[in-house]
Amino acid sequence: MIDKLKLAVDLRNSKNYTESKNLMLELVQEFPEDAYINYQCAWTFDSLGDENGAVPYYEKAINGNLSPQDLENAYLGLGSTYRTIGKYEKSEETFLKGIALFPENQALQTFYAMTLYNLSEHQHAMAVLLEIIAHTSSDSSVSMYQEAIKFYADKLDRTW
Repeated sequence: MIDKLKLAVDLRNSKNYTESKNLMLELVQEFPEDAYINYQCAWTFDSLGDENGAVPYYEKAINGNLSPQDLENAYLGLGSTYRTIGKYEKSEETFLKGIALFPENQALQTFYAMTLYNLSEHQHAMAVLLEIIAHTSSDSSVSMYQEAIKFYADKLDRTW
């Protein structure tokens, strides 16, 4: 199994997506309950641009026994995949679960903001993004105004 999985991942990394998918599907048939194989299979479907095909594998992976890092990435993958196929409410739900488990993951929050935009929650999306910028930017012209950016993040419509 390990050699076959390594080969499938190497194929995906070298952009041989169809070959990788075929091997991943064989592995999923052999080990249907293996969360890591389901996660890798989902990732391969995403790499092919087949987001609908990726969903059941992400879902199975998240409900399995993934390492914390793989679980974090699986939440990001599934939430983003739901968003790209127009399932915005499921995307939001997935991101909120992922953010609750991994509150320091700025990528989860950034993709969550995209979902908020799709849900027409523009103020909330901007607030999330401004908080991320305030906390993560290494640009001195941004970090100099970090406190102001954080203060105004959820007050964009307010005037004084």
